[in-house]
Amino acid sequence: MPSTMGETLTVSVFGQSHSEAIGCVISGLPSGIKIDMDAVKEFMGRRAPGQGAWTTPRKEADLPEIVSGLDAEGLTCGTPLACIIRNTNTRSQDYKNIARVPRPGHSDFCAWTKWGSAHDIRGGGHFSGRLTAPLCFAGAIALQILSEQGVSIAAHLSCIGDAADTRFAAFENTPESRELLAQQIATIQRHVTTLSVIDASASEAMLGEIDKARRAKDSVGGEIECVATGLPAGIGSPMFDGMENILARNIFGIPGVKGIEFGRGFEMAHMHGSENNDPFMVEDGACVPATNNAGGILGGITTGAPLLFRIAMKPTSSISRPQQSVDLAHMEPAELEVHGRHDPCIVTRAVPVVEAVTALSLLDAWLSYPADTLFQKK
Repeated sequence: MPSTMGETLTVSVFGQSHSEAIGCVISGLPSGIKIDMDAVKEFMGRRAPGQGAWTTPRKEADLPEIVSGLDAEGLTCGTPLACIIRNTNTRSQDYKNIARVPRPGHSDFCAWTKWGSAHDIRGGGHFSGRLTAPLCFAGAIALQILSEQGVSIAAHLSCIGDAADTRFAAFENTPESRELLAQQIATIQRHVTTLSVIDASASEAMLGEIDKARRAKDSVGGEIECVATGLPAGIGSPMFDGMENILARNIFGIPGVKGIEFGRGFEMAHMHGSENNDPFMVEDGACVPATNNAGGILGGITTGAPLLFRIAMKPTSSISRPQQSVDLAHMEPAELEVHGRHDPCIVTRAVPVVEAVTALSLLDAWLSYPADTLFQKK
């Protein structure tokens, strides 16, 4: 089965962590769009490895090469847009000892049960977080298209271990709260080269959590909160093609994601309807929700309020501590020590990936299930 997301706007991802290259094919892009490649490369740079002590030391330029889909003027021409990103800094020898001893927490055992020894184990193969690089390429394009429609998408580190950031001001839908939310988004966008946080003091605490795990030869997980503003009401479809469905399915394609909640999420289980329901009001001649506990979605359809969700990501599975496993060739217990270059926390580099997948999901939903006012270029 292909690794493909989307219905009208589709993205197929190919390659392995240590293959010659990785990449994607994007189908369904509107034609006549000029892609700002400098902005694409800048966005992809936020995900790239080797940015600091909190990431893997593996260095990859992550330079996208577009091989089809553009006309002579550099505009999208309506045909599939294909991109490759070459792998230039691989160390496959680091994975010799896990060829038959699966790493706890990884997909190794499940891949072995499905494909046997034919599975490319190096760097995690097709299961690797390396495959999020082409997702960021495709997402950067979707972000540009949505921006032209007045849509802004931003994510930040909600927490790393026990270190927490301020939450987005998205549970109210007043002009004052929307202004505060815009300020928070601007703060995050000014600090994209470091940890993506709203409160600068949270960054130091999070780096402390990561360093503590690294020195203990361990890893740490965290949460990412994402918001989209500027979406009109009416995008999405009931039942199985709702905005929550589309986003959840695609977000779970990001390696390491283990949970998602929209709006108040699991907090709603401890609330009464009188507390959770968002009353409606008239603003500028339109009906809008006064609060936003629903996270901008009701019945699978956008309400026009900020679309808000939060995800949980597990700690990096590759840790330097000895772990118990099984030698699959002899079916006997084996102790495993994982070598190689790994992030002590994968959450930090996943922030732009969440933004990218959100942009692709929203653009696809807008094209597939638009509101009465059809998607139009401004």
